[in-house]
Amino acid sequence: MSNTKRQWLMAGTALLTASVFATGALAQSAPAAQDPEGGPVSQVDDIVVVGSNIRGARTTAALPVVVVDQEQIDATGAVSGDELMRTIPQMGDVLFDSSNNPQTSNAARGDVNSVNLRSLGVGNTLVLLNGRRLVAHPTSQGTSDTGTVPVISYNSNAIPVGGLDRLEVLLDGAAAIYGADAVAGVVNTVLQDDFDGLTMSTRYGSAEGTSMREWDFNVFAGRDFDRGNVSLFVNYTDRTALWASDQDFTSTDDLRLLFDDYPDFAGNTALDGRSSNTPWGRFSVGSRPVIRSNGTAVTTSAGAFRYQPSSFGCGVAVGGGICINSGNHNFNTTHREMRYDTRHQTTVRPTVERLNLFLTGHYELTADVEAFFEIGYYGATSEAVQPPVVNLNSLWIPASNYWNPFGPVTFAGGAANPNRLPGLTNVPTAGLPVLMTNYRFVDAGFQTVKVENYQTRFLGGLRGEWRGYDWESAILYSEAQAEDTSPNINMTLLQQQLALSTPDAYNPFSGGCVDTLSYGDCSPSSQAAIDGIVFDLQRVSRTTLALADLKLTRGDFYELPAGPVGIAFGFEVRRETQKDDRDANLDGTFTFTDMVTGATNLSNVSAVSPNPDTSGDRTVGSAYLEFAIPLVSPEMNIPLVYQLDIQLAGRFEHYSDFGSVAKPKIAAAWDIVPGVRIRGSYSEGFRAPNLEQTNATQYARLASGVDYVRCEADLRAGRIASFAACPHNTSGLSLLVAGNPDLEPEESVNTSYGLVLQPAFIPERFGDFTFTVDRWTIEQEQIVGLLGVQTALALDYLLRVDGGSNPLVTRAAPDADDVLLFDGTGLAVAGEAISVNDQFINLQPQTVSGIDFGINWSLRRTAWGSFFATVNASKLTEFTRDPGPIVNQLFDAREAGTINAGTTLPDPSDLIRQNGRPEWRVSTTFTWRKGPWRAGVSTQYIGDFEQPGLLGVSGEPFLVEDRLVTNLYADYEFPDETRVRLGVRDLTDEGPSLADGGYRGSVHSPWGRYWYVNVRASF
Repeated sequence: MSNTKRQWLMAGTALLTASVFATGALAQSAPAAQDPEGGPVSQVDDIVVVGSNIRGARTTAALPVVVVDQEQIDATGAVSGDELMRTIPQMGDVLFDSSNNPQTSNAARGDVNSVNLRSLGVGNTLVLLNGRRLVAHPTSQGTSDTGTVPVISYNSNAIPVGGLDRLEVLLDGAAAIYGADAVAGVVNTVLQDDFDGLTMSTRYGSAEGTSMREWDFNVFAGRDFDRGNVSLFVNYTDRTALWASDQDFTSTDDLRLLFDDYPDFAGNTALDGRSSNTPWGRFSVGSRPVIRSNGTAVTTSAGAFRYQPSSFGCGVAVGGGICINSGNHNFNTTHREMRYDTRHQTTVRPTVERLNLFLTGHYELTADVEAFFEIGYYGATSEAVQPPVVNLNSLWIPASNYWNPFGPVTFAGGAANPNRLPGLTNVPTAGLPVLMTNYRFVDAGFQTVKVENYQTRFLGGLRGEWRGYDWESAILYSEAQAEDTSPNINMTLLQQQLALSTPDAYNPFSGGCVDTLSYGDCSPSSQAAIDGIVFDLQRVSRTTLALADLKLTRGDFYELPAGPVGIAFGFEVRRETQKDDRDANLDGTFTFTDMVTGATNLSNVSAVSPNPDTSGDRTVGSAYLEFAIPLVSPEMNIPLVYQLDIQLAGRFEHYSDFGSVAKPKIAAAWDIVPGVRIRGSYSEGFRAPNLEQTNATQYARLASGVDYVRCEADLRAGRIASFAACPHNTSGLSLLVAGNPDLEPEESVNTSYGLVLQPAFIPERFGDFTFTVDRWTIEQEQIVGLLGVQTALALDYLLRVDGGSNPLVTRAAPDADDVLLFDGTGLAVAGEAISVNDQFINLQPQTVSGIDFGINWSLRRTAWGSFFATVNASKLTEFTRDPGPIVNQLFDAREAGTINAGTTLPDPSDLIRQNGRPEWRVSTTFTWRKGPWRAGVSTQYIGDFEQPGLLGVSGEPFLVEDRLVTNLYADYEFPDETRVRLGVRDLTDEGPSLADGGYRGSVHSPWGRYWYVNVRASF
């Protein structure tokens, strides 16, 4: 059964169950006690469960925790987990996102978004659901902050925002409490439960000026029994695609016009992101004497020839305004307008159908023992439209191809060849095979990428009281799977089709469209030829999590003069598995053998490098102990120490693949006087490399980088004035990456201290205020990473200047054009870079620190209603990495003048305000209630940041401007308990700030003003 059918079956079952629950029910119980004019009555300390396993412990006051309740969630207008997470200032780049580089195969595919506290990188944040772990999303992703190291994230879109009671974010290392991998902190999502009745809501929204529409439907149903409750939450979301053509900053890869108002960047060709992989084919017959047609040269001595419109110059006309010319295209200068615009008729965000089901229940077995369970299901289907497939793996077109301009005089059947150029010299009567190097299969159509995700969760447990201890034990099993399907070109079938000597042979020799140079193919191959080469490429990835735990806690374990000591201890065993099953045409099952040369390639897919299957598993056993110790109480009347509490915790874990580790934590809260608290903590963390990083055999990824030694040749020959004008960007280079079973875990130290003020001197009529400020630092060592393509090419440049070379860079054998390029420069001839070999290694340490600010204000039961406001701000003060010995060597060489000053090197000495790490992020909410009326406003501010990869004429990087988005809603509840809400996100239509690529998808959402209406009714 397909995932889509399974979703609809489960949805029908859920709605039927909801109807049964609702039978005879008169009203829905409120999920939490509410003030008559709105807002929770209980204090934060009463509801926060994240940060301590001791229920009601005073030591939670020592921990910096952000709690986003239903009022604040409503004010943001968020529908998906991604939209909600982006409103939290302590969250960093959202690197798993379908709108982040959506026209490439490197974009996150499917309904998936990552969680990245403090910008430490995906995988450093632990995500919990109702206090227990979530299974990781199964598809790995090489993100920009890791240098294509595959990382695995929790899927924030699997969180049902409509069913959340609250979101708790612990902004502190929590390795000793929840697991050694909680390096940056913990995100705990707490769902609503204990419903009694039936409530339904529906919402419709759209992004102004775009084709994106979104429909959301929720059901809350439940019933109380004498000794328990069963509750069900159902969410269904249907979202249409956001098309690139909808907005000017996404409509084209050529963004030069958008930057005309920035004099330093006006006309900068780096802003033309159109692809050099086009239907205007680039071909070669290999080094041989120049081939001529009726005396006109149509190849170089290296055998290179190309197709282009006659308006760019004509060697030999082949009809339709298209000509064959000798040599390769120069897409950086002469042939720039022939580049392919990958945004033409493609999507920025895919269509999504999402279903969330969550069933919970509890039942009192005895006066002291209660059984409970959770059953969760998330399923999503998405479809994105990406550009047509490119030819990354060069292959030979047999001489027999019907359309080959250098084909035989007569075909094997005796028919004359109508497509052989007239008057050829240096071509045998049997014809010549042709090497196809740079080509895009535009006539084969766009790639429709379909991804089906699902995630299940089954939890059952018991809890109760025994000899003064509260205890709880549960067994959890969860799994996630993603099936990715997209059309691609089968290399073996392609070459067979190219070998045909009939008109049904695939024809790469016809170019694109003369009138629309950057897209389209006006002379496509026959449908039979296209059908003969296209197949569905599939990737199926799967993760599982099995967990069993036992927790015991007691608030009065031991009595001290200041009060009772709380204790919590427990045990946990979990098993994690991950499997990535690649298509048989990529994993080595079906390989490609060139029928012309006999050369082999492990990949039988035109646009994808070989990638073996990977799988791994590990078992982790752990035990923890936590104490909440009151040292001073108010009753002790000690001057300047009104109250002092300490949290001591430790956790021991044993990994089946990494051995054992123990991590401590200490936190303290010191109330100097009532309303003035100083708090601080110290903790250590440990993150094992994920299962793909340790188990992967060598795989390949498409990469790009500037080939500086060829830039140096151009500079010495006087062809360019500076490295800024260098045309040698290797866009089709392969990065060959190998896993490393000898990787060491990443170690971390997390420290924080802060101040909490609850001023009692402010008159009560002005409301209740809480002010917080916390300074935090995280130090990490042994971070898993790669040296990367650009560093490898820069090192090769340095070594070649000194007469050597970098053995990790593989280059093609120099051809005649390469010899001309290096002639007279004093440098040894270097062919084009083909690939770079790399391996996961433990790199140098990084330090990240900052300051968090918070304000909470509430004013209840006034003549004007009740008011609630929050401010949450985060400022990065340090983000540095040690570049390591190789990069330091390159810096020294650049400083000494050995390599050119324009050689771009990674400078991690100060990463604040660079590439999506703004110095400031601020979020605010303000809500008001009076009688049946309710309104709210929220804002999100993201500071500016630089893009070092985009330099202006002055040499200064482009500055992505700061952005303030305002969200607003108002609603009214009718006497029959029907509530209608009208809301808008991005009220002033700010949209994303301009950046290279048009916008920065990891920081800003690619649309502006968004309107929505919501209707909610209880029965």
